[in-house]
Amino acid sequence: HSKVFNPVFLSSVHVCARAHSLSALSFSHPLFVSIETRVQIQESVRGKDVFVIQTMSKDVNTTIMEMLIMVYACRTSCAKSITGVLPYFPYSKQCKMRKRGSIVSKLVASMMCKAGLTHLITMDLHQKEIQGFFNIPVDNLRASPFLLQYIQEEIPDYRNAVIVAKSPASAKRAQSFAERLRLGIAVIHGEAQDAESDQVDGRHSPPTVKTTGAIHPSMEIPLLIPKEKPPITVVGDVGGRIAIIVDDIIDDVDSFVAAAETLKERGAYKIFVMATHGLLSSDAPRFIEESAIDEVVVTNTIPHELQKLQCPKIKTVDISMILSEAIRRIHNGESMSYLFRNIGVDD
Repeated sequence: HSKVFNPVFLSSVHVCARAHSLSALSFSHPLFVSIETRVQIQESVRGKDVFVIQTMSKDVNTTIMEMLIMVYACRTSCAKSITGVLPYFPYSKQCKMRKRGSIVSKLVASMMCKAGLTHLITMDLHQKEIQGFFNIPVDNLRASPFLLQYIQEEIPDYRNAVIVAKSPASAKRAQSFAERLRLGIAVIHGEAQDAESDQVDGRHSPPTVKTTGAIHPSMEIPLLIPKEKPPITVVGDVGGRIAIIVDDIIDDVDSFVAAAETLKERGAYKIFVMATHGLLSSDAPRFIEESAIDEVVVTNTIPHELQKLQCPKIKTVDISMILSEAIRRIHNGESMSYLFRNIGVDD
C-alpha cells in the first residue's frame, strides 16, 4: 500500500538574450542587450508533485526571477502541487521596517505565493515570524543538529569550550547550543552598532528641534537623549577556553572579526565561528584569513566553493540529508515532526 515516489524536480533554466537590431559600428557606446529568463519544462508535469530546488547565488534578483518563472510555468502546466525548496530564503534580513524603506521579505513571499507555490521548505529563517508572510505551509528546518554534531566530532576538547553570542540579540541561540552541549555561555556587549539595529528605525527617531507654538504646550513631545554605547565587555569567562561564536548568517564578517579580537584579548586560545548560511560576500574570505578566527563552519545552503579556495579556514557541513527527507515525507504525506526532534525553540 506504499505510494510510488515519483516527483518531478526542476532546477535548471535557460536564459534568452535578445539584442536590439542596431549596428555596433555606428555608435560609440556599447550595444544594449535585454536579458530575459525563459523556462522550458522537458516533460509533462500535469497532475504531478513538483519540487523546485533553487539555491541563492550572488545575483539574488536573477535567482528570484528564475524561481518565480519556474513555479508559474509549472502552475500553468497543471501541476498537482508545487513545493519550493529554498535552503536560504532571499531578503530574509529585510523583515523589519527601516526608516522609509519596506519589508522586502513580505514582498518576496507574496510574489512566490502569487506565482503558484503551494508549499515551501527552507532552513533557519533569519526571523521565524517570516513564516507569517506566507499563506501556504512553510517548513522551517533547522541546521543546529548538524552543527552540534560537528562540534562534538571535530573539536576534540570541546568540553573546554564556551558558546559565545557576539551580541545580546543572539544570546538565545547561544543559550540553546550551550544547554544541549552542557557548556557555559558568554555574551559580548557594547560592540559597534550594526546595520540591523533598531536605532535606524525611523519610527523611533525624535524631533531634532523642540518646536513651540505649533502644538498645544501640553502635547509637546519630550526630547529624547541619544543612546550611548557602553564600552565593550564580555559577560562570562573565556580565559583559557575555546570560544565558539554561533549565529544564523555570516555575510559581512567585520562584527565576527571584532568579536574574535575581543575574545583573544580576554584569553580565549582558539576561536570558532558557526553559522547556517555562509554568504561570505565581498572580501570576507580575506578578512577571515587575516583575523584571529581559527575556523569558520557553515552549511552548504549556499554554494561557497570559491570562498573556500580563497580561505582554508572555511569548513562545510552537509545538510542535504534533512532536505531530501523533508521532500520524501511531503510527497508521501508523512508527518514532519520527526525532523524537529530535540530542536530548541530558540535555534
